[in-house]
Amino acid sequence: MPEAAEREQVILNSLLERGSITVAGLSRDLAVSEVTIRSDLNSLERQGLLSRVHGGAVPSVHPHILERQSLRVEEKQSIAKAAAGLVQSGDTIMIEAGTTPALVCRYLGGKRDVHVITNSVLAFNIAKNNPALKITLCGGEFRSSTESFVGPVAVETIRRFNVKIAFVGTDGFGIRNGITTHLLEGGELIKVMKERARQTILLTDSTKYGRAGPVTIMPLPEVDGIITDPQIPPEAAAEMGEGIVHVIEEKDAAVTRFWFKR
Repeated sequence: MPEAAEREQVILNSLLERGSITVAGLSRDLAVSEVTIRSDLNSLERQGLLSRVHGGAVPSVHPHILERQSLRVEEKQSIAKAAAGLVQSGDTIMIEAGTTPALVCRYLGGKRDVHVITNSVLAFNIAKNNPALKITLCGGEFRSSTESFVGPVAVETIRRFNVKIAFVGTDGFGIRNGITTHLLEGGELIKVMKERARQTILLTDSTKYGRAGPVTIMPLPEVDGIITDPQIPPEAAAEMGEGIVHVIEEKDAAVTRFWFKR
């Protein structure tokens, strides 16, 4: 039987290709019971990625989000789980829009009195299922392509808080172009999150290394650490260790961490 992460990836791909899916069809394609498929669909609905309908499901987010969320599911979950391990009971954290940062909320179970401040509807949809979390969802202008709120209202909300960690994402990163994005307004929000956080941690899968979006948010050394997956190219450590940037690399079976010394 495929693991849950594999099944979720197949389900999201099917939803992206077909526009709607059925429990019976997925059960047949994945060779698992309809009970298992219903459980998987319920999990994805709690994440805000689909809506259940009689006998199946339909998308509840922009196709761009579905496409991103269906890629490298296991790697993103490992990165998010490692990030959640940095959070302690009583902490206040920020989570920026992005499919990987949003998953951090999924792994905050067992922690108490954690305050999550986010502009991400994806993060909110996951966090609201955990009654032990306090959630502040920023208002502002809604962008369906990122399932997030941006603009002056969102920025003003973020500026009201001081937090332990800000977890942010990226469309591409590297020493030459820094942390980049396709959405200027989202980049401005990340800058403000960094100002209000004691630590800023970049969460990204390795495929984004060396890519560059049209807008540079900040130089890479301005974040305190990066959590990615072990498939990041070997030359990445050497490149990020050049010049004034000093990097400590820690590896385990699931993630690779780069910590910048201060």
